[in-house]
Amino acid sequence: MRQRNRTLIPLLIVLAVVAALGIALYLRGKSPPEAARLLPESDAIVYIHLKTLRAATHFDTTPVARSKDFQNFIDSTGIVPERDIDEAAFALHRMADPKGPNGPVAYSEVFVGRFDGQRLGKYLSVIASSHESYAGRDIYSIPVEGRTLRVAQLGYDTIGASNMPTAEQIHSMLDRARTSAIGTPGSSLLAARYQEVPLLSQAWGIGHIGLPFAENGRISILGFEIPLADDTDLVASLRYSGSVHLRIEEMAPDEAGAQHTVEAMTTLVNIVRGIGSAQPPRDAADAALRAVLASITLEQHKDRAILSASASVDQMKALASSKGPDAAEAPSLPPTPVPVASSRARKPSK
Repeated sequence: MRQRNRTLIPLLIVLAVVAALGIALYLRGKSPPEAARLLPESDAIVYIHLKTLRAATHFDTTPVARSKDFQNFIDSTGIVPERDIDEAAFALHRMADPKGPNGPVAYSEVFVGRFDGQRLGKYLSVIASSHESYAGRDIYSIPVEGRTLRVAQLGYDTIGASNMPTAEQIHSMLDRARTSAIGTPGSSLLAARYQEVPLLSQAWGIGHIGLPFAENGRISILGFEIPLADDTDLVASLRYSGSVHLRIEEMAPDEAGAQHTVEAMTTLVNIVRGIGSAQPPRDAADAALRAVLASITLEQHKDRAILSASASVDQMKALASSKGPDAAEAPSLPPTPVPVASSRARKPSK
């Protein structure tokens, strides 16, 4: 009997440990990424897992034209954004006065990746107009196009930034970073909407994600006005499984609202398809865009309007390599706050 107990007790301990680890991994898989949980309260959140997308598309091997100041940032810090940033999370804040000095939308951002904190801190101290200490961290204030961009190192591999008029948001991110990963629930928007993000999405957005494209209370993309108000609640996601799948879901006020959205969007998509079919594709990017438009489907599920589309990796590469009038100055990734600041800010005079 004693021999059996000696065998049974270690076995029970092992089973308990395995069960605890399984529960922890399950809860971690169901919880939002830490980069998103560090963001402050906002009207919308956009998250991109760049490491996965980089492995799938190898976008970091695409040559990028850089401005002199952007290259100076890379030389000074050693950070190559398309190579070194693994995750990016953005909080969108609606401004009370869209025509005011801060524009219609402000941003708070979290970047996770690999960088040398000392080199970055030295670089920021040179271009910053001032800095403060909060929660044991330095916050650098950098003038950028009439706004103040506040940048702080949240952790050894994490950078936070915000161009909100006050320091409240960057302080909030530092406060969240001081708690453990599991102990950081994130913003109220994240708690309310993240469970609606499809599983295994490499990029997603929740809330009023049309805000950056808002104009006169409506959403305009590529010159087309989308039949949605800029404060419409949306859940959008990109998922890669051999091809890229886009899904955008509108939370309409009722079933009639969802039906109206589906009908209006169907009409708009058909118009765009018709315009494209009137002439042959100009280049690979144009052909890719037409293929994506052809894949669009629209459905209504009660009070939800759902748009789905898909694209191959080659089509996505063609779209990403399309050069607009400002392509020479634009990096291939969402712009990081530090390089943008370096290209605009001046070192204060002594």
